[in-house]
Amino acid sequence: HLLENQGPQAAVSIAIRPAAPGDQALILDLVRGLAEYERLLAEVEADEAALAGALFAANPRVFCDIAEVAGRSVGFALWFYNFSTFVGRHGIYLEDLFVLPAHRHLGVGKVLFRHLAARCVAENLGRLEWAVLDWNEPAIAFYRGRGARLLDDWTVGRLEGAALAALADDA
Repeated sequence: HLLENQGPQAAVSIAIRPAAPGDQALILDLVRGLAEYERLLAEVEADEAALAGALFAANPRVFCDIAEVAGRSVGFALWFYNFSTFVGRHGIYLEDLFVLPAHRHLGVGKVLFRHLAARCVAENLGRLEWAVLDWNEPAIAFYRGRGARLLDDWTVGRLEGAALAALADDA
């Protein structure tokens, strides 16, 4: 897809393409950029092989769209299908949305987000969901500016590492 963004600056052509084999180093760099911004860089365990295996397997369970401006990769959206029993349909869970700092305010994030919304509509999916850190005011404002409702009454749960292994051993 090639989309034009009309913002405060002159129109910028932003191309959105699906990630392809060979993009794993780029994606890992973008993941690290996001993790650094979120103050979580020490938690990144992923490597190129893990990303390539997840994204480019015969039947991948996770997908990635790359945003390009003037032929340069400047952002990404990594996502997967989820399912809502309440809605009775699949949706998309947006795991990561990140744009390199030098390319923010060009509308790249907006175009990536719009691209996923269009996929949801085209595939008759029920929801587009994600999590955002409560201190990340720019991201919160971005999502609210797109008409998103933030669900303050839900708490994200996570089981990992030793606690995950211990629970599995109890089975």
